[in-house]
Amino acid sequence: MNKTVNINLGGMFFHIDEDAYQKLSRYFDAIKRSLSNSNGQDEIIKDIEMRIGELISERHTHDKQVINMKEIDEIIVIMGQPEDYRLEDDGENKTANDPLAFDQMKRRKKLYRDTEKGVFGGVCSGLGHYFGVDAVWIRIIFAILLFGFGVGFVSYIVLWIAMPAAVTTAEKLEMTGEPVTISNIEKKVREEFANVSDRFKNTDFDRMGRNAKTGAERFASGLGDVFSTIFKVFAKILGAIIVVFSSLALAGLVIGLFTLGSTSFFDVPWLNYAELVNYSGFPIWALVLLSFLAIGIPMFGLFILGLKLLFNHIKPINNVVKYTLLALWLISIGILSAFGIKQATETAFDGKSVQRETLNLNAADTVSIKLRFNDYYAKDVNGHHDYKLMQDDKNKEQIYSNDIRVHIMKSDDKTAYILIEKQAKGKSLIEAKQRAEKITYTYKIEGNQIVLDNYLLTEASNRLRDQEVEVFLYLPERTLVKPDSSLQDYDASDDGFFNLHYSGNYLYRIEKEKAKCLDCPANENEYGDVEGADQDSTATTTMTIDDDGIRIEKNGKEEVRKVKTLNISKDGIIVKTN
Repeated sequence: MNKTVNINLGGMFFHIDEDAYQKLSRYFDAIKRSLSNSNGQDEIIKDIEMRIGELISERHTHDKQVINMKEIDEIIVIMGQPEDYRLEDDGENKTANDPLAFDQMKRRKKLYRDTEKGVFGGVCSGLGHYFGVDAVWIRIIFAILLFGFGVGFVSYIVLWIAMPAAVTTAEKLEMTGEPVTISNIEKKVREEFANVSDRFKNTDFDRMGRNAKTGAERFASGLGDVFSTIFKVFAKILGAIIVVFSSLALAGLVIGLFTLGSTSFFDVPWLNYAELVNYSGFPIWALVLLSFLAIGIPMFGLFILGLKLLFNHIKPINNVVKYTLLALWLISIGILSAFGIKQATETAFDGKSVQRETLNLNAADTVSIKLRFNDYYAKDVNGHHDYKLMQDDKNKEQIYSNDIRVHIMKSDDKTAYILIEKQAKGKSLIEAKQRAEKITYTYKIEGNQIVLDNYLLTEASNRLRDQEVEVFLYLPERTLVKPDSSLQDYDASDDGFFNLHYSGNYLYRIEKEKAKCLDCPANENEYGDVEGADQDSTATTTMTIDDDGIRIEKNGKEEVRKVKTLNISKDGIIVKTN
């Protein structure tokens, strides 16, 4: 039966066999003797303890396991003997010659934030170490993402939260991919002490002392304190704003998750409308969940950041949680991006189906144009819906839309005809055309009256693909047309040719350049299409009185009359002629 001892290594507690404990103690004593004349001895010992604690933790699955002699021997092989790592020695590293030690020292890099070389949080520097590239290139990529796509800031914040900072010497070595051994730990600590020493050597203390005595220096120091206080207050205010904003956003996302996300399990009326524009077939609840993760995780990161700005002693999030959230965020962004691409490709092409029919109209009669509604779907012709999901009389779901546009145009020959263009979108030209052909639209000719439907129908299985119908009425020159008031909401004619006057049901005549309104008010001649309005507005009459009498000129014709009497009174001028 062996005696066990409880020890604390780098803040971690372990149970160790007494023999193993004695060997580990001798090992640490040897390290201390080896570093007796080294700068930063305590820092090196602390880092070595933390590293050995990490190695032991990697080998133990639960807290009650006891460290034995074999494990201590393996750790010493990895870390190396103290006498093998004197920086003054030029000899070959013994540990490097040990295949077991060398193989275990070849550790993969770990992702940390390099706060020493970083500009803000050290994210770009840490990524540069991890991928073996200059941090400048990483910063350029983030700048492009920020200004080009708008996701650089959110990505940086998420990585800032997810990536731990390299604080200890062992973590700094792991960040750069160097083996965490006594030699490297001692070398790293000595380099840091050397850097600090160089800074002190290069400092002119006499000059600093003289400057410190000046009133200007004291004023600058006080001013710096003021700015520091202002900055701290600003940071607190910013933290409060971030916390409030992110909290509201998270609350809204949670509400949306439990309302929108539950639509697949409950009968929600508007769910069918959402399905009409879901071209990918991906479940709505899954899209809501992914959107929650894509937006909610950065909002949670902002919430934690706000708390850190408000309170100085907020504990960092566990690394497992950080990396799990980061993975979920990346997965959700990837799937949503694929969904967006799928949605875009489904409406990438325009297709149309064209139907032409010659109209046998009596040229001597006036052509009447009106639109009609279907009382099964609407109660008047003025009701307008971009789209509406309805059931027909056979209980079959139909997409009902009033997206109808009517164009009145001049025919190039003496034949009147109608052109029906059904349009839709699809992921290919063929699919778009096929979907356009599935649109149902009707009209009828009753004598000289053209009656057009004010709606289109298509089966709900065709989904919403910007289905619409354009009606082109080609009428010969000199044809008289009288549109009904129902055309007003659907007229899409070029005003330069046919300008529909909304003030009444007027009579129009198709002419070569434009359609003329024969009975429209003269004050509605904005497009120069009112018959006779131009003549009335340009007619002028001039009257001249001279020795020969009164000379009257009207529309280029002149008439001279002798003046018999001329009276001027409050009522005006009264002229009597022979």
